[in-house]
Amino acid sequence: MIQRIQSIFLLLAAASFGLEYVFPFATSSTQVPGIFGDGLYNISDHIALQVLTWAGVVLCLIILFQFRNRSLQLRLGYLAITVAILLPLIAVLIYTNQTMGLEDVEIADHAGLYLPAGMILFLVLALRFIRKDEKLVQSMDRLR
Repeated sequence: MIQRIQSIFLLLAAASFGLEYVFPFATSSTQVPGIFGDGLYNISDHIALQVLTWAGVVLCLIILFQFRNRSLQLRLGYLAITVAILLPLIAVLIYTNQTMGLEDVEIADHAGLYLPAGMILFLVLALRFIRKDEKLVQSMDRLR
C-alpha cells in the first residue's frame, strides 16, 4: 500500500539523500588543493560519497515499492540506516585526512553535514510504521 504514512517518510528520506548534491558539507574561505580546490566540500569531491548517496536513494525507493513484503522492507530499511550513518562518517574521515595541515584556513560547516540526521529520523519513523503494519497483519491472521 503505497498510500501509507511510511511511504511519505521513505520519500522524505530519499529526498534527503538527494539533497546531499545540493548542499555542501563545508566551505573554505580560501581555495586550497585537495577537497577544497573549489572552496566547497560536497558529495562530488569523492566517489565513495557519491556511491553511498546513490545507494541511499535507490534503497529508499526499493523499500517504498516492496510494500507486499514487509520483512524485506525492514531488512532493507536497516541497511539504508547503515548507509545514512556511513555517509557522514566517511565524509568526516575524508575531511580530516585532507585538512591535516590547514590550521590557518577558515572552514565553515553547512547543511549537508546535518542532512544524514534527517535521513536517519525519516528511516526510523518509516520502519516504525512498517513494523506496526506487520503486527496488525499478524493479529488479523490470528483472528481468522
